[in-house]
Amino acid sequence: MKKQRLAVLGSTGSIGGNTLDVVARHPDRFEVVALTAATQVDAMLAQCEQFRPRVAVMASAPHAAELAEKIKQKGLPTQVDQAPDALEKVASSGEVDTVMAAIVGAAGLAPCLAAARAGKRLLLANKEALVVGGEVFLRAVREGGAALLPIDSEHSAIFQSLPDDPATWGQRIDKIILTASGGPFRTRAPASLCEVTPEQACAHPNWVMGRKISVDSATMMNKALEVIEARYLFGVSPDQLDVVIHPQSVIHSMVQYRDTSVVAQLGTPDMRVPIAYGLSWPERIESGAGALDFRNLQNLTFEPIDGDGHRERYPGLALAWESLRGESGSCAVLNAANEVAVAAFLERQIRFDQIHAVNRATLDEVQPNAPDGLEALLDLDARARAAALATVRLLAV
Repeated sequence: MKKQRLAVLGSTGSIGGNTLDVVARHPDRFEVVALTAATQVDAMLAQCEQFRPRVAVMASAPHAAELAEKIKQKGLPTQVDQAPDALEKVASSGEVDTVMAAIVGAAGLAPCLAAARAGKRLLLANKEALVVGGEVFLRAVREGGAALLPIDSEHSAIFQSLPDDPATWGQRIDKIILTASGGPFRTRAPASLCEVTPEQACAHPNWVMGRKISVDSATMMNKALEVIEARYLFGVSPDQLDVVIHPQSVIHSMVQYRDTSVVAQLGTPDMRVPIAYGLSWPERIESGAGALDFRNLQNLTFEPIDGDGHRERYPGLALAWESLRGESGSCAVLNAANEVAVAAFLERQIRFDQIHAVNRATLDEVQPNAPDGLEALLDLDARARAAALATVRLLAV
């Protein structure tokens, strides 16, 4: 069997680490060609020692120089790069078959576009590529002939629950139902959310994730972004997308068909499951995750998103449908605002409950310009960030 040659963008993050854990279980199937990271030099060095990639990319020149020196001292064969276009070069390299896109935020858009245009097998863990890129990104996938496979647990579950032939989806699907855990504040009084600390917001009850996505889970903005991503991934209308709170995180999402039957994907809350499926599709390989034991499984419960104070608890969720129905580029504005707002909260510049205020104000202020390419998308992203930062300064605690 010919090995898949793999590039992991964001290899020192949660998704990147889980990807390499799966890959290490199948040395006969995968070869790690390239790894990229932001600033974690020692973590990258350890990965280079274990997987011996041909290229390692760091986000800044000082971190790249530090890594290069340590790699030289250990006599490793890895070349270190830090050029402005290094991520795009890795993602589109002829030496790479499969790209795991696990860079958090809009920073992952350019390399995702490069991988799509180069016709790669693109494992999309960076939901912002679709949220920001929208039709621009989908056009690159079509024109490049890329294979786009979702890695978010919810979108992987939907993909696994759909018919094999995408041409039949429109005639057979009634709606897609994404599940949400509700995060750490599902039962907390909405009026008390102004007191939430970054440490509390990052303590997810089910999943081990990075700080940004953990905060997004606490506000339910991650689910808003997932609704947007599902609209583009699966070609459904906003009216065909629904969200239900499922605290146990066992059912990862569902597809309801025209005959009212529902197909769902279940599994333990372990990101290695969707990662292994994306790496091996259409086959399945061992992931390292524990199996569900139905004899000891707790009750599976569900709550409507508009019940029990959830509208007040998660005001940002409705912005997904508003953005999808708005002008082209509205979703990119929402994503940029949220990245700025979450960063400000983590730096204790604004309160937890003010994240939504920043997102709301930015959507109201920034007029999208129907972006038709990467440059226009980045310009819109910059304008939205500037507006969001201005609101953060007004709200600063």
